[in-house]
Amino acid sequence: MIRVLSPGFYTTIQDMGRYGYADIGVPSSGIMDRYSGQLANQIIGNNVNDSLLEICLGNCILKFEKQTVVCVSGADFSPKINNDSVRLNKAVLVNKNDILSFGKKRYGSRAYLAVKGGFQTSVELGSRSFYEGITSRVLLKKDDILPIRSFIIEKLPLNASVKVDENYFKSKDLLAYPGPEYDLLSFKQKAQLKKVVFTISKDNNRMGYRLEEHLENKLPSILTSSVLPGTVQLTPSGKIIILMRDCQVTGGYPRVLQLSEIAINRLAQKSTGDTIQFIIEDLDW
Repeated sequence: MIRVLSPGFYTTIQDMGRYGYADIGVPSSGIMDRYSGQLANQIIGNNVNDSLLEICLGNCILKFEKQTVVCVSGADFSPKINNDSVRLNKAVLVNKNDILSFGKKRYGSRAYLAVKGGFQTSVELGSRSFYEGITSRVLLKKDDILPIRSFIIEKLPLNASVKVDENYFKSKDLLAYPGPEYDLLSFKQKAQLKKVVFTISKDNNRMGYRLEEHLENKLPSILTSSVLPGTVQLTPSGKIIILMRDCQVTGGYPRVLQLSEIAINRLAQKSTGDTIQFIIEDLDW
């Protein structure tokens, strides 16, 4: 078991998400930065779909009530076990009564904690990912108890660490493709999408990111149509919304771009005040 001493700003349990329920309005949810989450699981020999903790902006403190192996990946929030720094992207043995804490941010916005065998919380609609109305909890709270599996640990599964280029977290470039309504944009609007360096507003979360800058826009709303994580919408006011993992399954704003999977992962590591620039790759069929 793991006891939550401090849940931090926004900490949830996530896996690769739930699929097959869009017809009843249930989003896929799941790990925001799948690259980092999958890396943590792979390093300790887990299945890539095993559930882990997604820790947004740090300040999470956990007490382990049994021995296990963990890996911390993604954002660097200066993790420590007791008073010793924890190296990212490395299998680490944690003993009974050890305390793992996440503190000062160095880079990134979301860290991932994988434990051997994954967190054994309840499965709802094929996933352990927290989502309001589907799971009993939306966020971790103080004194929550998180069940984990028991193992006899004789040696660590991997002694080496994996080095991740910090540019993954710091680059502003996001690869995108034309969306279904892209060709309705004027030449000027398309040029703006390519040239403007956009700023992430304070209105950003697991559902979507709103950008500060806007485009001149006279496009009408569209009939409600399917949207996905990574869909870039243009609102009537000219504001841009980038949908993320907890987004709704349909929307009525023009879908002007679609982010690549890598771009979604990178965007998940950004927060208020960070900048992005779309790198639009036209598809020639």
